[in-house]
Order: sequence, then C-alpha cells, then structure tokens
Amino acid sequence: MERMHGDGSVVFEARGLTRVYQMGEVAIHALRGVDLDLYAGELVVMLGASGSGKSTLLNILGGLDAPTEGTVHYRGELLGAGGERGLTRFRRDHVGFVFQFYNMIPSLTALENVAVVTDIARDPMSPIEALRLVGLEDRRDHFPSQLSGGEQQRVAIARAVAKRPAVLMCDEPTGALDSKTGIRVLEVIEQVNREIGTTTVVITHNAVIAEMADRVVRLRDGRIDAIEENPERAEPASLSW
Repeated sequence: MERMHGDGSVVFEARGLTRVYQMGEVAIHALRGVDLDLYAGELVVMLGASGSGKSTLLNILGGLDAPTEGTVHYRGELLGAGGERGLTRFRRDHVGFVFQFYNMIPSLTALENVAVVTDIARDPMSPIEALRLVGLEDRRDHFPSQLSGGEQQRVAIARAVAKRPAVLMCDEPTGALDSKTGIRVLEVIEQVNREIGTTTVVITHNAVIAEMADRVVRLRDGRIDAIEENPERAEPASLSW
C-alpha cells in the first residue's frame, strides 16, 4: 500500500490507462495499462528510457491527450467528461506546464511573458512575484535573447506557477541545459513544490534527479516497472551529477 503524501488527499487517480497511436498500418502502444495515484503536495519524478511512455502519461494527466482506454479522475471528477471545452478549462485553471524548450515570446520581456498567463488566470500572483520566486526579478525587463537558457527556463517556470496551479507538469525541464544550470532549475522546481504546495511531476531520463523526489515512478515499455519511496529526499544542490 502506498504511503500518503502531503495532506494525504489523492489528486489524480489513473486506472487502466492505455494509449495506442496509429502510424499508418502500425499500432504503437505508448501505454499498456497504467494504474497510478498522485497525492497533494508531493514531488514525483518519472524515469524511463525514450519510448517508455513518460510523456504520454504526463500529457494524459495534464489534459493534453486522452487515453485510448482507462480513466483519470482529478479530485474525484472524471477527466474528459466535459469534452474538449472541459479539458481546456482544466488545463487553464489547474495545471502549469514546463517543457524542455522554453516557448518564450521573443518580442516580450520576461515580465510580459509571465503576464501573458496572469492576465487570463482566475487568482494569479503578480508577474513580479512569480519572477521573484524563481530569482529573476532583476531581469524583469530583459528580452529572451538577453537571457541565458537557464534564465529562460526559470521564466518559463515563473509563467507556469504564476496562475497558482494545483499541479505542475515538467517534461524534461533540464534537457536543453548543462548540468550546473540544470541543478539551478531543479532547485527552483523544488522550491515551488515546497513553498506553494503544488503537486509536481518531473519527467526525466536522468536517474540522479530522482534523489530530489518524494517518489520515483519508473516506466518501461508503457508500463509502470516500479514505484520507489524516498523518505529523505535530497536538496538539488547536493546532487552529484
């Protein structure tokens, strides 16, 4: 039986998730019957080789994709029951996304890139507050071309958390960064998880990052291979790359 995390409440309950993509006459089985619970306030790292199903699982949990079979409940409500409009509302109101590439708008400053989200959120932080959380308030007026890769990723994190999401989904957030810069980005993600209590999922292929997680979910060939508890999660700065 899995240990309760955070306040013990289940945020996501996934049961029997399969995802099949049709590539011409070939069926690609990205997920093959995944059961997983995610709890409020925990930080989960998903590990696995390319093609193991990590991103597909994250996209289904985040409402970016739908399973071929199986169900996802978010706080007791069936995800997808409201159709595409319901999924759009779910993503807008509850989920923040951070991807490998930063998706900055080059003609906007760091502050303006964050404000793109806060202008449409229900109960946002101020853009400067979000930048302060990731340590970039002094770069508020810089354009993406004036920021390093790590700084752009930290702006992307600020943008994702500025709407105060209940869930933060990070897909290879350090994949385009060197190891030192990656550690700084991981520090920011963990800080957000600790300070705001956002349930956080980080997808990676780097096993060292797993030391910072409450739990590690290992995927292989579209299935969960193992779930490991980490009662003494490490600070990112102490990781040995």
